[in-house]
Amino acid sequence: MLRKARIISQAFVLSLFIFLFIQTESKGHDELGYPVKIFLDFDPLIFLSTVLSSMSLETAFLLSLITVFLTITFGRVFCGWLCPFGALNNLVSLFNKKTKRPINWHPLKYYILLFLIVLSVFSIQFTGIFDPISLLIRSLSVGIYPALNEAINSILELIYKTEKGFLMEFSITLDRLLKKTILSFYQPYFVQGVFISSLFITLLLLNLYEKRFWCRYLCPLGALLGLLSRYSIISRSVSEGCISCGKCEKSCPAGAYPGGEQTWLKQECYYCWNCDDLCPVDAVNFKPSLSKINTINATDISRRRIAITFASSLISIPILNTSPVYKKDYFNPHLIRPPGARNEKDFLDRCVKCGECMKVCITNGLQPTLLEAGIEGIWTPMLVPKLGYCEYRCTLCGQVCPTSAIKRLTLKEKEKTIIGLAMIDKGRCLPYAFDKPCIVCEEVCPTPKKAIFFKELKVKDKDGREIILQQPYVDTELCVGCGICEAKCPVVDKPAIYVTSIGESRSKDNQLHML
Repeated sequence: MLRKARIISQAFVLSLFIFLFIQTESKGHDELGYPVKIFLDFDPLIFLSTVLSSMSLETAFLLSLITVFLTITFGRVFCGWLCPFGALNNLVSLFNKKTKRPINWHPLKYYILLFLIVLSVFSIQFTGIFDPISLLIRSLSVGIYPALNEAINSILELIYKTEKGFLMEFSITLDRLLKKTILSFYQPYFVQGVFISSLFITLLLLNLYEKRFWCRYLCPLGALLGLLSRYSIISRSVSEGCISCGKCEKSCPAGAYPGGEQTWLKQECYYCWNCDDLCPVDAVNFKPSLSKINTINATDISRRRIAITFASSLISIPILNTSPVYKKDYFNPHLIRPPGARNEKDFLDRCVKCGECMKVCITNGLQPTLLEAGIEGIWTPMLVPKLGYCEYRCTLCGQVCPTSAIKRLTLKEKEKTIIGLAMIDKGRCLPYAFDKPCIVCEEVCPTPKKAIFFKELKVKDKDGREIILQQPYVDTELCVGCGICEAKCPVVDKPAIYVTSIGESRSKDNQLHML
């Protein structure tokens, strides 16, 4: 009975996650309903690491205390009943029919947890790379969801090209329906989509080697909840009527060795109740117990390995901090952060690389970094104007950020926020280099008073005819660095006007004039 309830719970949570994920997208106006970030609000690992790295408390994360309360009361029920990534791993594990005794790699996730926490204490936010909720959102946003869009659009286009009347009408109708429900209106593209998708698919395929491989051996959130579950009120007991049939061990998705009370690993148990439901003699029971079952040593967590992990964390800190991005007067001109992003240090302390801001960007301009912001900044958002500009009247990225790494701005605040400055390459600009008229950059400039203006110049063409050219200039007082001029520049390969991060509102040092 409880096993069926768990399956229903997992199906509901995964469906809810997918629904909210799809809804985390612009619907034609600058307001989102219930973005999928609410799952991160219930994540105590994100809460802990963000508090430690930024030394600040976000009110929304207080919801994670509900997860802590459930764990202390019922054990790791979040992993077995409420985690969407756990449900997905469980689904893939159904294709694994192996019944061999699981390997004992349980300690690995505790070392990963310790490594991440130590880095967080020293203001290095790596947790989002390994946190299961953040990992799932990022993988779907940047890799799987765009691929799904492309696949469905390709099939519909193929149907349309049959030029059969009823099939063409069917493809058009279905396309409209899907774009109103599950598909993006425009096809998104991400520079690291293949890489991030491959990592995600690899993690899922590991379930074919060992059921719920990620949950058992790699998940730092599971490790944190496992430590808390040692003190949970509900515990498992086995009566003397046990016949040692082994059904409980074969059915255990956690590899918690539930054959007896002495071998059972309480902190590894997902409280799925499989062993209770399948026991032929009803010898297994879950009931309240105030006694703590000391099985932490059974997972082979040694002080020596803890010391090595701790030392490795400390050694990593100065290595990470020697990246050029930490040099006082160094600024990467290509590192254009979204409007509302905090100063770079504070931004990196908070950003958990979930990718929600990239998903909601209506122009597809926000892309995941690789090494532009150093190792610590991997998969954080940066604007790539060539791929998409920052819409002047859009504040969606700040609405979905779970840690306020990108502050939520009003439209008035957004219009005054500077994320960079446009520069003109006169060697490529048509009116400067080729004596050809062009006013595209000024036409598309969205600021109320145009940030791009012209100076007229009389020149002679190759035939000696006199022509008047309008040569563009950038008003540094009005440009906000949105990048639409770069995106729309008719010089397609390398635009004649481009945006750099200089002049950004979030930095007092990265300015054009330092005098």
